[in-house]
Amino acid sequence: MRILLADDEPEIARALKAMLERNQYTVDVARDGAEALDFLESAAYDAVVLDVMMPRLDGLAVLRRMRAAGNTTPTLLLTAKGEVDDRVAGLDAGADDYLPKPFSTAEFLARLRALLRRRPAFVREQLHFGDVTLDTASCQLSCGQASVRLSGKEFQMMELLLRNTGVILSAQTFLERIWGFGSDAEINVVWVNITYLRKRLAALGSTVAIRSIRGVGYTLEEGPC
Repeated sequence: MRILLADDEPEIARALKAMLERNQYTVDVARDGAEALDFLESAAYDAVVLDVMMPRLDGLAVLRRMRAAGNTTPTLLLTAKGEVDDRVAGLDAGADDYLPKPFSTAEFLARLRALLRRRPAFVREQLHFGDVTLDTASCQLSCGQASVRLSGKEFQMMELLLRNTGVILSAQTFLERIWGFGSDAEINVVWVNITYLRKRLAALGSTVAIRSIRGVGYTLEEGPC
């Protein structure tokens, strides 16, 4: 299951991400509210964990914009504020649950599991561009009758490209969105996975290509049939 975690404190974000990944969750980390909204526009999540006190946009503002846009993803708010009025404000903004800091690992995971049990029934989603289709449930990339199952990082990169057609995505954007801003991964992992994806597309016989704009980034383009 895929979780969006938004927290501006790097040590807390790294610790929560590591804990979630140990429990078999896929985690994207946003450093502030505005970045959280960018993530929500480019990917689908099973649950969102928002710290209330964040720069640029706080957690409540992010939550209000999510709900106003029709995004019903189950959301857990984290905050150092534990007063009744603060909890009420969070729930009124559209939160599904509210966890004051400090909290135990066991309680955090239990509340997240409860949210995931209450989430709406899964809707299979397919992303299309040119002659290719990406099934987000099976991680299958298809072209005509041919298909291949992408690895985790390949799938996340292809999904990001397909959700941002017409947009040039820098290697740094891939690194931060997929490996996380606190990751020790080097930029060459992006280049390696772009190479893998290009080979996948060629093996499928697709006319879609990943175009490289020197010094800027990558985008999908459709070639002649």
